[in-house]
Amino acid sequence: MNRRTTTAALATAGAALLLAACGQTTTAAETDEPVKKASAGCEGVETSTGAVSLTDAFGNKVELDKPAERVAVLEWQQTEDLLSLCVDPVAVADPKGYNTWDTAEKLADGATDVGTRGEPNLETLFGTDPDLIVVEAYTAEDEILKQLAKYDVPVLATKGADAKDPVANMVTTFEMIAEATGREEQAEAVVGEFEDKLAESKKALADADVAGTEFVYFDGWIDGANVAIRPFGQGSLIGELGEELGLKNAWTGEVDPAYGLGQTDIEGMTTLGEATFFYTGTVDPVGDVNAELAKNKVWKSIPAVSEGRSHAFPAAIWTFGGPRSAEQILDAYVDLLTK
Repeated sequence: MNRRTTTAALATAGAALLLAACGQTTTAAETDEPVKKASAGCEGVETSTGAVSLTDAFGNKVELDKPAERVAVLEWQQTEDLLSLCVDPVAVADPKGYNTWDTAEKLADGATDVGTRGEPNLETLFGTDPDLIVVEAYTAEDEILKQLAKYDVPVLATKGADAKDPVANMVTTFEMIAEATGREEQAEAVVGEFEDKLAESKKALADADVAGTEFVYFDGWIDGANVAIRPFGQGSLIGELGEELGLKNAWTGEVDPAYGLGQTDIEGMTTLGEATFFYTGTVDPVGDVNAELAKNKVWKSIPAVSEGRSHAFPAAIWTFGGPRSAEQILDAYVDLLTK
């Protein structure tokens, strides 16, 4: 399963990541030229040229003689962020998975696949000759940081998530990557567009007289003969974006402290009264949980389902993404509640 799970998110915070070195070695391109993005909207993007000195999410200093150009990235939010900044990474963890789950920014062919997000192939990673590696961590003691510290390549550690303020953490992560790559002007433009989208979307829901609607966003997976459901509660990015629009998150159960994710079953969802349901429209290659739910009599009796107030988001919106994914989320809320 490519999606995050609550247990995986919690385990990552304290457990060692296995760093595999399997597969064929990929040789770096024999050029010192920066990787340039040719997609629409990136022409004429300004890049600063001076030395970079910044502090990452865990208090570590990152010093660069000039903005990073050959960037390797080991998580999808940060992959999206680089693309939003008009920087094509030279190496990406699980690019196929990225293009399945995240359509906010298209990852072009050419980036080297360095394995899974949890088990990057270090030999292949360093074979791409990066001048910066962007990772996601949960503590300063994460195993991935210890492993990468053995090599003479700067590492920018971003905070995986923060349920205390997920929107601010998303923006901070984006702006940190922008500073490391000299794309501060592009970041300012993208964040401004996100803020404009938020204001416009909030007004659209108020004008449609649906502000205050109780909702729950969820995804899930098939666990043997059962369906596990993961509500996105207080502190989840998608939940907080909904509340920023004036909606009310109806999930009040326990959630993890990083992503704001809960866990329940079909019976647990019957307690949510008149809440409107939203769910991922992405079909997990491992199993179609939404199809399984549609067969269940108890599920079909829940008011949101029986009354036609259970809505699929468009496929491939990454619920743990950057500003561009957040804009897709806002659009989905407005489209589904005002149609």
